[in-house]
Amino acid sequence: MQMKIRNVAAVVLLLVVSLWACQKEISDTGNTPTQQVSLYLTDDPAVFDSVLIDIQAVRVKLDTCTLSDDDDDDDNDDDSCYVWHTLNIKPGKYDLLRLRNGVDTLLAQGTIPAGKIKKVKLVLGTGHYLVKDGIRYPLNLMPGNRSEVEIKLRDSDWDNFANGRRRIWLDFDVARSIVKVRDGQFYLVPVLRPFTIKKTGSIEGEVVPREAIPVISVYNSADTAYAIPDKDGDFKIRGLKEGTYSLFVNASNGYRDTTINNIDVKAGKETELRKITLRK
Repeated sequence: MQMKIRNVAAVVLLLVVSLWACQKEISDTGNTPTQQVSLYLTDDPAVFDSVLIDIQAVRVKLDTCTLSDDDDDDDNDDDSCYVWHTLNIKPGKYDLLRLRNGVDTLLAQGTIPAGKIKKVKLVLGTGHYLVKDGIRYPLNLMPGNRSEVEIKLRDSDWDNFANGRRRIWLDFDVARSIVKVRDGQFYLVPVLRPFTIKKTGSIEGEVVPREAIPVISVYNSADTAYAIPDKDGDFKIRGLKEGTYSLFVNASNGYRDTTINNIDVKAGKETELRKITLRK
């Protein structure tokens, strides 16, 4: 009799252990790790009154498998490792020229499964336009261009600023993105450059007088960026890779151009220049 009781107890114990193991497995698979991602939009300016870009959706291509950060292959979207996720945005027109001199706006964010983000895709609408010298011009996509703009990323491009939280900035290069053709029409060929504040540096300063209508370019052998000072003459250029740059001020109204050389830029640092006063 005692032998039967011991056998029954062993069976009951085995069932309890099995049920606990099953429940743990279900619980573990249900708690899928996630990450919160944020995308900020900023502008590399051009000489227009305003440039409005119609953005309807933002999606990210997620690699859910374990791959090397250095894998640059353009993988097939049908592969089971890759999934597109749509982020939360406010669809509509974004005035890019309001996003200059260090100003940005939160374009998209969302919580998605953990994994490496291989691409960002902007889905554009049809309501783009620009204003130049007070006149409004339609801004259509260049014939043959798709309404979806894809930006390829490495996992290391992101700023992992907190546990499970990542962010990145998208610099919309207006000067390179707008093409004027002979009949006076403007076309949009979007050029965007991703960067993070932690891994790049910036240059800021002040140019006077405002009557000189200065346009600033910062350049070296590998990169060029632009700025148009605000009404007080202040400017800021972000997203510069670490290195040594020259700054050129293109002046108007009889003021002389000015060049400053040997400007050192460090990652994660702001390089502040002395006040630049232009002379006739």
